[in-house]
Amino acid sequence: MAAFNVVRFRVRPGEEEQFIDTHRRMKPEFKGFVGGALIKTGDRTFCMVGEWRNFQSIVDARPQMISLLDSVRGMLEDLGGGLGLTDPVSGEVVVKLGAPRTAKRKRPARSRPGKKRTGRKRARK
Repeated sequence: MAAFNVVRFRVRPGEEEQFIDTHRRMKPEFKGFVGGALIKTGDRTFCMVGEWRNFQSIVDARPQMISLLDSVRGMLEDLGGGLGLTDPVSGEVVVKLGAPRTAKRKRPARSRPGKKRTGRKRARK
């Protein structure tokens, strides 16, 4: 069963671009990692969303994920409320939603190669 992890961050003032650039350069090579995205959710707030083959892949990759977090830890600000620098959650997919299917558009009829249509009738000889 597929799984996702989400981590919320608040970046210190003036460090947003460096935070984003650091994530652009990251090349996570976690076993079972399908892909992810860094999402800007507000003023200096971001969420990292990761997709995984299964929940065990998340568990197994935690030491590596902490190592990546260490590379940005100095740019982070405490979230308050006793959370610390990050607010992580993760779990297995229980419902997967797909994009709605759209009707295929019909293509206009192609004209024959070599013949130009001018819209005028030609006079017969």
